[in-house]
Amino acid sequence: MNNKLYKLMNWPKIEAVIYSESDNPHEILGAHAVGNHTLVQAFFPGAKSVLLEDKKDKKSYEMEMADDEGFFAALIPGKIPMQYEYIVEDKTGNLKRVKDAYNFAPQIEKRDMDKFAAGIHYTIYEKLGAHPKRLDGINGVYFAVWAPGAVRVSAVGDFNDWDGRVHQMRRLGDSGIFEIFVPDAKEGQNYKYELKIKGGLTYLKADPYAFGQQLRPDTASVIREGMGSEKGTFQWEDDRWLEERKERQGQDKPISIYELYLGSFRVGEEGGYLNYKELAPLIIDYVKQMGYTHIELMPVMEHPLDGSWGYQVIGYYSPTARYGNNEDFMYFMNEMHKAGIGVILDWVPAHFPRDIHGLSNFDGTCLYEHQDPRRGAHPHWGTLIYNYGRPQVSNYLIANALFWIERYHADGIRMDAVASMLYLDYGKNDGEWIPNIYGGHENLEAIEFLKHLNSIVKKRDDGVLMIAEESTAWPKVTGEVEDNGLGFDIKWNMGWMNDYLGYIAYDPYFRVHHHNELTFSMIYAYSEKFMLVFSHDEVVHGKATIIGKMPGELKDKFANLRLTYAYMMAHPGKKLLFMGQDIAEFDEWNEKREVEWGLLQYDNHKGIQNLVKALNELYRNYPAFYKYDTSWDGFEWINCISSSDCMLVFMRKTDMPEDTLVVVANFANVHKEFTIGVSLEGKYKEILNTDDLIFGGEGMVNEGLICSEQEEFDGKPYSIQVISAQLSLSVFSYISYTPEEKKDATRRKEEKIRKEKAAALKRERQERIAALEKERQEKQAEAERALEEAEEAKARAKRMLKAAEEVRLEAERVLSEGKGQAASEETTSGKRNR
Repeated sequence: MNNKLYKLMNWPKIEAVIYSESDNPHEILGAHAVGNHTLVQAFFPGAKSVLLEDKKDKKSYEMEMADDEGFFAALIPGKIPMQYEYIVEDKTGNLKRVKDAYNFAPQIEKRDMDKFAAGIHYTIYEKLGAHPKRLDGINGVYFAVWAPGAVRVSAVGDFNDWDGRVHQMRRLGDSGIFEIFVPDAKEGQNYKYELKIKGGLTYLKADPYAFGQQLRPDTASVIREGMGSEKGTFQWEDDRWLEERKERQGQDKPISIYELYLGSFRVGEEGGYLNYKELAPLIIDYVKQMGYTHIELMPVMEHPLDGSWGYQVIGYYSPTARYGNNEDFMYFMNEMHKAGIGVILDWVPAHFPRDIHGLSNFDGTCLYEHQDPRRGAHPHWGTLIYNYGRPQVSNYLIANALFWIERYHADGIRMDAVASMLYLDYGKNDGEWIPNIYGGHENLEAIEFLKHLNSIVKKRDDGVLMIAEESTAWPKVTGEVEDNGLGFDIKWNMGWMNDYLGYIAYDPYFRVHHHNELTFSMIYAYSEKFMLVFSHDEVVHGKATIIGKMPGELKDKFANLRLTYAYMMAHPGKKLLFMGQDIAEFDEWNEKREVEWGLLQYDNHKGIQNLVKALNELYRNYPAFYKYDTSWDGFEWINCISSSDCMLVFMRKTDMPEDTLVVVANFANVHKEFTIGVSLEGKYKEILNTDDLIFGGEGMVNEGLICSEQEEFDGKPYSIQVISAQLSLSVFSYISYTPEEKKDATRRKEEKIRKEKAAALKRERQERIAALEKERQEKQAEAERALEEAEEAKARAKRMLKAAEEVRLEAERVLSEGKGQAASEETTSGKRNR
């Protein structure tokens, strides 16, 4: 090596490159002006020789080997050539052309780094990750990753034989971001980041911002076109849907969601996964047929374990490769919107798995998670908890939610396990958690994260639904952020679900003792904006399916299930039902099988499907079921206290009387005839009865119109008579009288009153006659008693006279006998005297 070239070279920095410990290789690699010359340095590990070729004037310069490891340098006269290539000869004599990766300016500006550091760069995925670009006329991929604790980071992949020495990345200031542009890297290639940390440990990590990931068990990230650009390459056709979305998804609109797992809705002929494009028409046909307004997809973000169902995410920015690539998923979303179906995506910002290729200990430090396991780990789930207090981490998650909304046109984000985010002691025992700065168990950083996220979604994408799966009594989950609420649009009503399933599981004989469990939900029904859910969580892990929870013999199970779905639809709140439950699957769901569509050949199962279809139609077509879903203005009890009858009667209503619906629910195992109070005079028509034959019932329905009677009942001025089959629910619509019918009703009322008066007079006369007759009978009886008593007295007197006579006669007899004896004694005495 000539002396001049030798002196120009920075050997300590060259050594850092050779030993792969440089965090600023651009400082020496590539072309750098040196006076009137250009110093070009390159590192090609294991190369035998390198020739530099100026693409403009076709001149070639042989580069000198500065180090046997493959470090080459050349001093070229003149200015830095705009374009040049290396012709590299390896030790086997093979030649290849290589463009220099170290002659490109950073694509991340200081304002990007500052916003990211502050946690407010809401499109940070446009900067970090892998982005196919054309820079200075050269096609390639720009790589950028946040890894502040790393000593060195390299982009490795199919484009450089996975050699971490080849494309060492540049650290941008104190941002912790490493970046490099790799010429000729292209869409579809696999890649990772190789990180060297203090102590010399070197390992590979998938890109946290990757737009594609390999299908498990492979773990590499995949370069994808168009995802880092707002325009993208996919041609969307859902403008009309997006324009109408806010109106369609308002609080006063019907939302009935079909929750599904893409991998088991339908499977391929050999049991494999169908592509997003294959699934789209199948799902559209079913959802339209059944009348659902939305679908909710269990997480489609890339995850390594099938059994996690997507709830342990590795690739937060990657649609899972199980069903295709990015454009396939865009096609799926586009087709749903064209069909008028909204799509809600499950999203998991609460925790992430420990897989070594993921976020865990990403740069040799606890970058995304808390260092203290008492704050950074879920002991029971075996997962790690995000450090929401670190701005770059919260930015990662907030930008991710916006990414699915703005790049994939998601209509809602359903946030999983919100309760685990809100409480520091969630699922933990004493000693396994650390209180907040005030000594409480609230996770203040997570609360701020949720408020920040919901606020920015409202600001950027108003009309998109933010839905919380929150299972505790945390206040104001759907309250406004300005009023110290969390800012969600909807909260899953887990309390209603648990109480109801507990109640319906009892044999009807014992339900009388648990009536409060049925009515308790209406005490807090408007404390939040609720969604009623029978989700996948209720039909796994030994909990049984929904029909499996129903008591009784088979006939009763289906009747209870029909009653359950109808009651859910009639109760205030948006609706969600998991796939397979609308055909009454008995087998618990698992991700390895598709929905048991074969059950539809049986009348009972087909009846349940018919009922859900009818309920969805009823829900969409009758505003009383949804217009005032978040206000008492839309609900009124008629009878909620007849626990002994196991019945409920209530109204759903709007501000239009003709919209009024009356709901009669019979949770007893006996059919009954009910008198029901109603507020409006008119006719009532049964528009749904779960005991209808078409639903698998026995056909005990209310036929024809039922005219109200002007008799007060249940505290209402009018009443109607209805029949109610056992374990059934009926819905009655209201029809006001026409003027002629009103006159007829008035005449009927007057005639009824006249008849009632005549009947009353008749009853009064009959009562007076009866009273007089009773009085006569009583006096006659009294006279008869008196006569009987007189006769008895006469007989008694005769008996007494007779007795007196007998006494007199006896006295006379005794007297006579005495006189005779005296005379005898006198005669005897005289004789003695003589």
